[in-house]
Amino acid sequence: MKDILQQVFRQDVQAMHAYAIQDCTGMVKLDAMENPYQLPPTLQAELGQRLGALAVNRYPGTRIDELRAALARHVALPSGCALMLGNGSDELISLLALACAMPGASVLAPVPGFVMYAMSAQLQGLAFHGVPLTPEFGLDEAAMLAAIAQHRPAITYLAYPNNPSANLWDDAVIERIILAVREQGGLVVMDEAYQPFASKSYIDRMGRHGHVLLMRTLSKFGLAGVRLGYLMGPQALIEQVDKVRPPYNVSVLNCECALFALEHEAVFAAQALEIREQRAVLFEALADFPGVRAYPSDANMILLRVPDAQRSFNGLRQRKVLVKNVSSLHPLLANCLRLTVGTADENRLLLTALQESL
Repeated sequence: MKDILQQVFRQDVQAMHAYAIQDCTGMVKLDAMENPYQLPPTLQAELGQRLGALAVNRYPGTRIDELRAALARHVALPSGCALMLGNGSDELISLLALACAMPGASVLAPVPGFVMYAMSAQLQGLAFHGVPLTPEFGLDEAAMLAAIAQHRPAITYLAYPNNPSANLWDDAVIERIILAVREQGGLVVMDEAYQPFASKSYIDRMGRHGHVLLMRTLSKFGLAGVRLGYLMGPQALIEQVDKVRPPYNVSVLNCECALFALEHEAVFAAQALEIREQRAVLFEALADFPGVRAYPSDANMILLRVPDAQRSFNGLRQRKVLVKNVSSLHPLLANCLRLTVGTADENRLLLTALQESL
């Protein structure tokens, strides 16, 4: 077996660790930035009927085009821009790396950030350059501009807001970074995975630049289990990325669920509003915990620094509350936990368990 591993599998793949999903059986699940609300029973029944009537014996057809058109209307896609679908944002990130994997090409992003930026670059043979954020998780403008000039990245990712810090970055700094990337001939991808909970979006500024793409997902909208992301930008750029997309990458089930959700987007908008309100309640309550610092959030999560992250994580888990211990992901995250904003009841359980665990 060892000989087969050595001969067949890439050395860097052998050294990697698979993405770990925590066992959430019997837990209050606040570790993965999911929308905690299910569809109302009447909508569950209606969706079930629609899914049951689908021709699952056929490959996806023109219904996919209807979904793209519905999403374009949903976001008010600017003129001259196109939209492509992915099996979640993860696939879109991989497709971008694949499409741009020219010899010597690289990917650049602030860190700590979404792990898939670096992983997709590595798997497609691109160098990844992570530029540390400031101690307050802001963009280090000077370091970003220096790295762009040095490495001339094919792709620069800017998460808006960022994961796991949950903050929006300064718009003026972002604009200067976008201009610097343009001078070097690269792409900027604005990742708006958490847009339903953010106070701002880049969508209104997309037309300013011909090298900026905008990525979103329906996961945080309320369809994490559906796995559907979408990438928007100038039509000429989207056409190139779309060439490396696997055929039929979005199933008829995923497509119909997404169309159904967009038809009932007011339900999901109300859920997002409730999550934002619960975020404020949670943030205010955490301010009273001694030795704890909660960082401001524009997402459905809160980054929390505690005296001992592992002790608090273990204590929460023992009390059946599951969060994410991010303290080992980057030095800037020392003793940090990431908490998903849940329902009012879930948040009360979280606060009680955290107080007992500190």
